[in-house]
Amino acid sequence: MRVIIVDDEDLARGIVREYLASHLDIRIVGECSNGFDAVKAITESKPDLLFLDIQMPKLNGFEVLDLLDPRPRVIFVTAYDSYAIKAFEVNAIDYLLKPFSRERFEKALLRVAGKEGDEPQDAVDNLIRSNRSLNAPIERILVRDGSRVHVIPSPMVDHIEAQDDYVSIHSGGKKYLKLERLSDLEAALDPKRFVRIHRSHIVNIERLVRLETYAKDSRIVVLNDGTKLPVSRPGYEKLKGLL
Repeated sequence: MRVIIVDDEDLARGIVREYLASHLDIRIVGECSNGFDAVKAITESKPDLLFLDIQMPKLNGFEVLDLLDPRPRVIFVTAYDSYAIKAFEVNAIDYLLKPFSRERFEKALLRVAGKEGDEPQDAVDNLIRSNRSLNAPIERILVRDGSRVHVIPSPMVDHIEAQDDYVSIHSGGKKYLKLERLSDLEAALDPKRFVRIHRSHIVNIERLVRLETYAKDSRIVVLNDGTKLPVSRPGYEKLKGLL
């Protein structure tokens, strides 16, 4: 089994490394101290198992996981409080709550190593959504491009368009394609800044220049870069409440 350890604390990585030393069937193929390095290492090395810290600089553990496709099996290593831990329990993904004993470590390793294949996709997605629900609206959107990660500050987003299972994020004349449902991204964004004007479109209201009648009972918004987007009837009602 090929393993990558991701934690910003040298001591924490050292403990995991020490506990793994007696497992001759496990090979550590990488160690990372931040989320950006982790995404690159995981994408390139494709480990079977990931020991992943949550609270890290640059990218946290949930953001790292959200950028991975496919995802390896995961054991979270966390100092999160008991309320947040409930999200793990509900979604049946194992975790080690710092500080943890060797006995607890072995239990987690046996449990995860005994699973076939990756973590269920819906369980991981639910965990990411649970984490978002515990926090304020996201301040940035992360998009993976190979082993690179684009960080788009939320205020810099002009509008977002649904494209099948992806969203196309428009910012400063550039487009970024991200594997995510529009409804999930809508729930994570600041509702005072972003409004879903159509089943396929979310717009940053600070980019809105005017609202036009296109035909009978049909409307469009015009953004400051000249982009024109359709507005549904429910979207129009939302706009009226914000403008």
